[in-house]
Amino acid sequence: MGNTRRFYLAVLILGLLTDPSIGYTQQHTDIIAKGATLELISGQFSFTEGPAVDKAGNIFFTDQPNNKIWKYDTAGKLSLFIDKAGRSNGTHFDKKGNLVTCADENGQLWSIDPRGKKKVLLKDFNGHRFNGPNDLWIDQGGGIYFTDPYFQREYWTRKKPDPGINGENLYYLPAGKTKAIVVDHDLGRPNGIVGSPNGKWLYVADMSKNTIFKYAINNRGSLLNRQPFAPETSDGMKLDERGNLYLTNNGVSVYDPTGKKIDHIDVPAKWTANLCFGGKNRDILFITACESVYIIHMNVKGVE
Repeated sequence: MGNTRRFYLAVLILGLLTDPSIGYTQQHTDIIAKGATLELISGQFSFTEGPAVDKAGNIFFTDQPNNKIWKYDTAGKLSLFIDKAGRSNGTHFDKKGNLVTCADENGQLWSIDPRGKKKVLLKDFNGHRFNGPNDLWIDQGGGIYFTDPYFQREYWTRKKPDPGINGENLYYLPAGKTKAIVVDHDLGRPNGIVGSPNGKWLYVADMSKNTIFKYAINNRGSLLNRQPFAPETSDGMKLDERGNLYLTNNGVSVYDPTGKKIDHIDVPAKWTANLCFGGKNRDILFITACESVYIIHMNVKGVE
């Protein structure tokens, strides 16, 4: 057995010993508000994804199979924001208050203004259709990092990737530009992504390697010094004000800035897809999980 296989076997055994879903009672850290429990907001959807928070603390999220984007406002009210949403998946607000989305129906990036007006920011890579932009993060200068795995969708007419796209890559779209740059082509299936608010670090999940990677952000969107950060995959991810990283898969796992797992939030769903911090004080953790969305009140605030 090679060193890599031994490492992941050890990780699997440790996970079984510490996973609260199989009988281990874990004591939560102080990141969760005292007495707070997970609250179901609604279970009316098909598959929820891509939550993002605007400047006021309102949360927007996608229901990809139904091709809609919903709003959960700071008063706790749900409302439909737009339909015909390009089968949007991951989302993120830019500094102008536009919701930037991974519209994977046609392999594009969209910008949607507060009134719901849509604009295509990026439609292809050198004339070739992307696999399916999945998740994104916008840096301080307005540049967009996004992941492009291939997950076959029922609503696609194509049945295989565009042969002009070489692999499942991590891309960067500079602010104001219409051509993306490959910043890492050595990933198997990149998915969740988030960067630190100081613009120094980028975290990316590679589902094929069951690993979260951490990069140093260099000039003009380039990345340096990719290192394994956590032995776990993630569909979506966010950071809090302490630098803790929140991952989604079987519930929510929380890792401190050193890469140590410090907490886990059980979610009663087959898959937990994504999350964000919302509310007026950014201290409400909003979780998308299959047909449902949940919240839990926190002692920490989220950062974008």
